[in-house]
Amino acid sequence: MTLEQFFHEHPKAALAFSGGVDSAYLLWAGLQAGAEVWPYFVKTPFQPRFELEDAYRLCEQLDVDLIVLDYDILTDETVVSNPPDRCYHCKRWMFSKLKRYAASEGFSLLLDGTNASDDGGDRPGMRALTELEVRSPLRECGLTKNCVRALSRQAGLFTWDKPSYACLATRIPAGRRIDREDLERVEQGETTLAALGLRDFRLRLTWGGCRLQVLESQFPLVMKRRADILSALETNFSEVTLDLRPRVPID
Repeated sequence: MTLEQFFHEHPKAALAFSGGVDSAYLLWAGLQAGAEVWPYFVKTPFQPRFELEDAYRLCEQLDVDLIVLDYDILTDETVVSNPPDRCYHCKRWMFSKLKRYAASEGFSLLLDGTNASDDGGDRPGMRALTELEVRSPLRECGLTKNCVRALSRQAGLFTWDKPSYACLATRIPAGRRIDREDLERVEQGETTLAALGLRDFRLRLTWGGCRLQVLESQFPLVMKRRADILSALETNFSEVTLDLRPRVPID
């Protein structure tokens, strides 16, 4: 099945839109196929500001309105307690709310941007999507992350080379309670590091401070900007360490 065939069979759908490469291309493909696809961005303390900015930018490029749903996921005690399967509870919480809201606006079908490279075997969040009957056209049509990037580039979408991004909650070790202050510290730290030139990295909380994970190609930049990095992070983190094992990109 192709995406065009999928949207011809399902000409009306709500889309969980993150502003990332996958959901951006899925939105473009649906609109190109003539389908009525409405993008919904679920805004929580887990999403950094730049993701919403990218979502608005992409929707402006495609001349479509973005619907933003503002929810405080920190009111859910199970998610906040941060168990090993937190992603399952988080996805279940967010997509349940999104599905109800979309249904109230006349959408019986909800889509997400999971692609064929995503391994459902080690992603608890995908179990929640299956339980809620959320469809993943990219995955169903066999489109891998590399395919989506190539097709996005051909389509002229600025998201084509955007690094994959996991929510801010993934920066906090399982078992450590999630609070707004920690999320804000991580977001502020990562925003500052991005401004220093780092790309596709993670700033993870440790019990004593934070640990920076970067691609192997970015180690020279980290060493060159070491003083700037420390200056940017020491205000919010008592200890700053560098993981000597290079970060492996998601895609």
